[in-house]
Order: sequence, then C-alpha cells, then structure tokens
Amino acid sequence: MPKFLLVRFSSIGDIVLCSPVIRCLSEQVPEAEVHFLTRSPYKMVLEHHPLLNKVLYTDGSLDDVAEALKAEQYDYIIDLHHNLRSLKLKRMLKVPSFSFRKLNIEKWLLVNLHINRMPSLHIVDRYLETLRSFGVQNDHRGLDFYPEPGAEKVMARLPESHQQGFVAIAIGAQHSTKMMPSEKIGRIVKGLGRPVVLLGGKEDRTRGMQVEMAAGELVWNACGHTTLGESAILLRESLAVLTHDTGLMHIAAAYKKPIVSVWGNTVPAFGMYPYLPGHAELSGIMEVNDLSCRPCSKIGYDKCPKGHFQCMRGIDDERIVSALKRFL
Repeated sequence: MPKFLLVRFSSIGDIVLCSPVIRCLSEQVPEAEVHFLTRSPYKMVLEHHPLLNKVLYTDGSLDDVAEALKAEQYDYIIDLHHNLRSLKLKRMLKVPSFSFRKLNIEKWLLVNLHINRMPSLHIVDRYLETLRSFGVQNDHRGLDFYPEPGAEKVMARLPESHQQGFVAIAIGAQHSTKMMPSEKIGRIVKGLGRPVVLLGGKEDRTRGMQVEMAAGELVWNACGHTTLGESAILLRESLAVLTHDTGLMHIAAAYKKPIVSVWGNTVPAFGMYPYLPGHAELSGIMEVNDLSCRPCSKIGYDKCPKGHFQCMRGIDDERIVSALKRFL
C-alpha cells in the first residue's frame, strides 16, 4: 500500500484548490494511503475531509512535526507548495517527491514587465500534473469543501427578511488592494435591492458595519460571527456570490455557485480564477483590462502603490450589479 504525503502549508483558498488532487489520487489509486500536511491555522479546511487518512499540522518550522513525519515512512511526497519549507521537508524525509510548477519567472514577468507568459492553465491542473507518474488524471468534477458537522444550523440565525433568498458577498481578502472600498460595496448592495449576507473574518467586521450603515435592512453582517464551515453553508445556500480574489471564492466554486468575482491588483491570468469545469457560464469576472499598472503584485499591498486604486474604483458599480442580476 503506497503512502502519500501531500503538502500545502497555506492558505484557505490554496488548500481548497488542492482538493481535486486529494480526490483524484484517492479514487484512482484506491490502494493508496493519503496524508496531508498543512499549517495549524488552516486546520479547519481539512479536518473533516472524508478521503484523507490523516491530516498533520505544523506551526511552520517543521520541528514540531518532524518525528511524526519520519515515523510514517512515506513512499512519496506530493509537494503542492514548492517553497523553502517544503524543500527542507523533502530533504528531511529523503523519499521520492513530485513538485508542482510554481512559475515564479512567468509571474515576475507579468507583474514587473507586463509580459504574459503564463500558460492558459488553471492552477488546479498544475497541481494535478504532480500525479501524472501515477496515472492519475483530472476527473473535471471541480473542487471540494467539507464543513464541520452542525454548520448547517447557521441558517436558523438568518433574519426573516433573508429566509426566502439572499446574495452572499465575501467582503474580505488578505490584502487591501484586492478589496473593493466599503462605500462601493454599499452602492452595489443598494443597486441590487436584494437581501445580502456579508461574509468575512473578525478583521472585516468594521467594514461590514460600514456597508450595513449604507444599505440598511438589506444587509445581515455575518463577518466575524461565523466559522469557516458556517460561512461555507451560507455560500452554498445563497442565490449568487459576489467575491474578491479570496478563499471564499474557491469555496463558493466548490458548491458550483454563480460567482461574480471582482479583481483589483491581481489578475485571473495567474491561474486562480473560479474553478468551475463544465460550468463556465456560472462565472462572471469583473476587472479593468486596460490599466497599465495592473497587475502590480502577485499577492497584494496594504494600499495602492500609485495612490489612485483605479483597478477597483474603475469597475463600474452598475456593471457588477447587472452581472449579479443575470444570475438572479
């Protein structure tokens, strides 16, 4: 029985994007034992995954989990992160490994010289290339996400005004330049004229309150008041999803929801747009295509380096509203 260790240390969205690797390996190599190593803060993404035989967690240094990893005696490492930490892991375990193509040079060219040499390939397909030697192929069934048992109870907390249907808006992101200004979201909510649930972490609570003040009773601000699994259930039960380039976008894709994604300093060309194989009609991408300074980063900044933030401000509010209404 071959024993595989899949490795992806962060973050929520990236780990969700690894879910086809877990499924395809488990189903197409049924004799395999499949383990996953990630960082402790992302435990909630994988701890209820039914196809994983074991999930291991590290604080980031690997010292806390080194002996446990050595004791497992893995046959193969599938490196889905491909950084210095995963290199340290591969040297420590000394077993055959397969690493995904990170395309750092291509990303540098796109960010710094605006020369696009990125393949027209989603990152999911690049992750799956690591399993080619084992005869594993993409089953094109998309992403998976498994919330904690009982997460469905969050639906009982919805206000009565939202019980007959709502649009979910994921208002957060890891960096400010990936997020629409609060006042823009407020205008979109008022233009939509439908009940809305705002999703995000505790750090998004204040921004959610600003949107709530602008749009009133249309808004239920769930930011900071739900677990990741409960947020996933709200995404699953929504009519449509408005989101930035963030982890909740990928969880919404796992549920095959209609998604309008809004892109600021990052671009879909990096290969991390909503992964909806066979359901391209469910994705609407909003971006400013002719902005000379975009993309300015492959990740993001705390504020616009140019000071104008036209990558977000330049997307017409009504265009976003119309894209959402098309799904309603």
